[in-house]
Amino acid sequence: MKNNQSIRQLAIAIYTINRHAKTAPDNKQLYSLKKMAIEKLLRSGNAEKVGLHFVDNPKFSKQHSTVLVRCDDFLFHTIPEKEDFNTLPHLGQQDPASRNPQERMSLKTARELLSTYVDPPQPIPVVKKKTKVVQKKSIHNIQNSQNFRSSYLDGK
Repeated sequence: MKNNQSIRQLAIAIYTINRHAKTAPDNKQLYSLKKMAIEKLLRSGNAEKVGLHFVDNPKFSKQHSTVLVRCDDFLFHTIPEKEDFNTLPHLGQQDPASRNPQERMSLKTARELLSTYVDPPQPIPVVKKKTKVVQKKSIHNIQNSQNFRSSYLDGK
């Protein structure tokens, strides 16, 4: 796969993860996968920080900003770091007309792609554990049945 094509696939995977995270009941894992993938793309130079945006719906009525990141044709928002306020221009409110391209990828494929990109699989050492076979004692095996006679069972 070409580098540009693989970067586009990563951007589509982040887009898919982000779309699902917005409606997921437990979205922490999805957002952390998105964050790690974007950070790695920024470090490798395949994504760039564009500027700061005000958040549309601030929590507790406190205005704050997010960082706008461009990867291929896609734009994403991440949490700003301290130096971002000094180095990046503030773009004001988000442009409601600006939209990401409509792409489709299954959530499973997106997770696998980003997980492999963020943390490449390490060869797993094979460790064989010795297992002891424990023989269970059956409650149904009565060895000396003469001691456990019952008149009820004998029909007497």
